[in-house]
Amino acid sequence: MNISVLSGKGGTGKTTIAIGIADTIKGSIKVDCDVDAANMHMFYKGMQISSEEFFSGEKAYIDTNKCIKCGRCKNSCKFDAIENSKIDFLKCEGCGVCSLVCPSNAIVLSKNKVANILEYKLEDGYLIKADMEIGADGSGRLITKLRDNAKKYEGVNIIDGSPGIGCSVIASITGADIALIVTEPTLSGIDDLKRILELTKTFNVLPLVCINKYDINLDMSQNIEEYCNENKIQVISKIPYDKFVLKSINELKPITSYKDSEAGRKIIEISEKILNIYEKIKK
Repeated sequence: MNISVLSGKGGTGKTTIAIGIADTIKGSIKVDCDVDAANMHMFYKGMQISSEEFFSGEKAYIDTNKCIKCGRCKNSCKFDAIENSKIDFLKCEGCGVCSLVCPSNAIVLSKNKVANILEYKLEDGYLIKADMEIGADGSGRLITKLRDNAKKYEGVNIIDGSPGIGCSVIASITGADIALIVTEPTLSGIDDLKRILELTKTFNVLPLVCINKYDINLDMSQNIEEYCNENKIQVISKIPYDKFVLKSINELKPITSYKDSEAGRKIIEISEKILNIYEKIKK
């Protein structure tokens, strides 16, 4: 079973909820697909069991022994990535124009390392994440690789996806059984919710909506509920603003570990509801 936890925008509490669900469903596989801001690993204790280099695209390299410093590469680069016969790898797009114009064949394109894919054996289940190189961007290919690596473990996959509706989100949602979409009662929250619901429809994934911090704007929360009801989308939970969330983040513990946390109790209920819904749709 694959549960993708998504949000149309950042800052909705998506990762807090994903961690809480992963903490509730025992033996779950935590897949941190929010690769540009991976932080699920901070909430768990475990031992690293593997590391794998991931390459995507190419970068240009100059052989200083062959370079005659003619300047053709610099003049041809549309990304201003070459200065004094040196490549600025943060600017280089790997287009290869510089290697084509070089008269001494001093420039070659080599595979670009994007990240190390790390896997951890936790006290409960496993965790898979990407340790990104400086300046590297997350991609759908990287997300797909993380998810493929998770397939060798038995258990429910909890996927913490990137915010938005871009390539990384598409890779996070492809093949998912359920998409839990976390939104907040703001104008931008409902607008981004509509966009990501269209995405789940395109990929034929069952969407469930959770309104986080619903009580900070009751009118907007009601608008979200009405929209979901009109479109036959289940609002699985409304989580109130909870001071324990800040405590959870500061202490790096899942919100579900705080017995007095109303948000934690709601997330436990969400986990139980999702498992029940999955059992019904599987039949």
